[in-house]
Amino acid sequence: MSLDLKQIVSDFKNGLWAENPIIRLVIGMCPTLAVTNTTENGLAMGLATSFVLVSSEIVISLIKKLIPANVRIPSYILIIATFVTFVDYFLKAFFPGIAASLSIFIPLIVVNCLILGRQEAFASKHSTPRAIADGIGMGLGFTWVLVLLGAIRELFGMGSIFGFTLLGEWYRPMVIMVLPAGAFITLGILVGIMNQISREGK
Repeated sequence: MSLDLKQIVSDFKNGLWAENPIIRLVIGMCPTLAVTNTTENGLAMGLATSFVLVSSEIVISLIKKLIPANVRIPSYILIIATFVTFVDYFLKAFFPGIAASLSIFIPLIVVNCLILGRQEAFASKHSTPRAIADGIGMGLGFTWVLVLLGAIRELFGMGSIFGFTLLGEWYRPMVIMVLPAGAFITLGILVGIMNQISREGK
């Protein structure tokens, strides 16, 4: 089977902007709102989710014909849970601070609608190269929005980014930015800006 490079590139680019999970499809909101109080947490959650997404899409695209239709969802969840467990133990072993910050939200990747949705909508219906491109694109799209959201909230809420102070002692931190309300406000403004950019680009 020949590879359609143009189609693969298109699958990759879709997740970055046109079908971005957060700002376009508005899925995966739980970690988006819960863990983006710092840039580091946003990056860690984005990379963890991307790893699980790409790995599960590869496996499911390879064995999709072997999975009976009536048990496909439980099968997908089992595969996803395997990779989530790997990520959970990896973070606890090598990055205990991040693992403690993300807490229950790493195990909850199993039920992230982005992960399961891409298995059902894409990996189970397309070739492995296309599934890899889709997984990487969606993962990076998810990650860059989490990082941007985390950077904005950390900057205005703490005066720093990745723990490095950017605003001096003169700055009075906006505490609301590191609270749940700050996540809703920042995400709403961000989605509005992105939608305006998309409209102007047409």
